[in-house]
Amino acid sequence: MLGTGWFGAVAAEVGPGKTVAVVGDGAVGLLAVLAAKQLGAGRIISMSRHEPRQKLAAHYGATHIVTERGDDGVARIKDLTDGLGAHSVIEAVGTQESMMQAIRATRAGGHVGYVGVAHDVELPGEELFFSHVHLHGGPAPVRRFLPELIDLIGTRQIDPGKVFDLTLPLDQAAEGCRAMDERRAIKTLLNP
Repeated sequence: MLGTGWFGAVAAEVGPGKTVAVVGDGAVGLLAVLAAKQLGAGRIISMSRHEPRQKLAAHYGATHIVTERGDDGVARIKDLTDGLGAHSVIEAVGTQESMMQAIRATRAGGHVGYVGVAHDVELPGEELFFSHVHLHGGPAPVRRFLPELIDLIGTRQIDPGKVFDLTLPLDQAAEGCRAMDERRAIKTLLNP
């Protein structure tokens, strides 16, 4: 999860002073917020409708929370960026709506890092052509980031474990999955 969120931020070319938007408030999206903060983003906009996830996003470095979705979410990000859109957008959901929201919320010349596993996502060629947005993503090359991430965790500069907000015994794995599916938990930690 941390490696995937980190890759989303790197793929979106997050850097010092940039405005970053994160589409998705699951574990990967929340850890993308953490990554954006570590990579020096100036403003981090987390798109979330769930109060506990909003609080964790703020803890990880989000400076703004946007609750709107789709075109309304894009409009809100444009409002926050003087009509330009974010420099970097991390797409951490994988739906048609989330991908289009990410592309449309990115300023011309900006970058979308997509790490949400795509489910029937189709990109409209003409809109993408005229958007001047860079797309980069896919499965995260986690090993590429492990040495740095292990060091950040080991030196207590980051605490990605906060996304585990439900702990259950191993024999209740199905309940843990249900809790995540129903958004009662961000991530379930199973103990033997």
